[in-house]
Amino acid sequence: MRKFGLIGYPLSHSFSQKYFTEKFDRENIHDCSYRNFSIPSIEELWSVLKAEPELEGLNVTIPYKEQVIPFLNFRNEVVEQIHACNCIKIVDGKLFGFNTDVVGFETSLKKKLKPQHNKALILGTGGASKAVEFVMRKLGIDYKLVSRKPSSGNILAYADLNDDITRSHTLIVNTSPVGMYPNVDAYPEINYNAISSYHYLFDLIYNPAKTAFLEKGGERGAVIENGLEMLVLQAEESWRIWNEK
Repeated sequence: MRKFGLIGYPLSHSFSQKYFTEKFDRENIHDCSYRNFSIPSIEELWSVLKAEPELEGLNVTIPYKEQVIPFLNFRNEVVEQIHACNCIKIVDGKLFGFNTDVVGFETSLKKKLKPQHNKALILGTGGASKAVEFVMRKLGIDYKLVSRKPSSGNILAYADLNDDITRSHTLIVNTSPVGMYPNVDAYPEINYNAISSYHYLFDLIYNPAKTAFLEKGGERGAVIENGLEMLVLQAEESWRIWNEK
């Protein structure tokens, strides 16, 4: 039996186990299993690997996309650049790190991207934001990071987002967990009155399907997209990596 799984904490919001279990059933893949490993500390990764020596691959979610880096024996070019990993391939006990969020986000984002979406606000500065930053640089989109607790002059506080900044940054990506189930009434504190039909709001959250962030943007005429397609695409990219010879 080939074994795969997900590490993170907590995992009540996990997409991956359900997705892969249904994928294996749908595609008649009978020799594979996928399970959650909810670990309260990244140090417990060693215990997981010791208890499950047959593991061939792991996905990594909040809050360990950055914390897992020191555990990797090898990192691909993207992981080296952004210092965030969400996919591990295990070969002969060695951990190879990849980032499939980049592939998922870029592919999903570009489907609705227009020429006017050339300046972006990235809400949140966690592990997921690193993949979004990478894609912005690749696509030549100027961007600013926004955080509740700015740690440097390159990061804006939400209080800094006046109408002019919000109006001129026509692509806004929420990488934070604000608005995720069960806190569905929460939303990032941006100036929604400055949102227009020129804007594109992308939320990495998939549950609920339409967050309050997207709801408010849609009411102002903005193009909106949630994170479900991105998650499917990154999961399939993980599967491709795990099966690559």
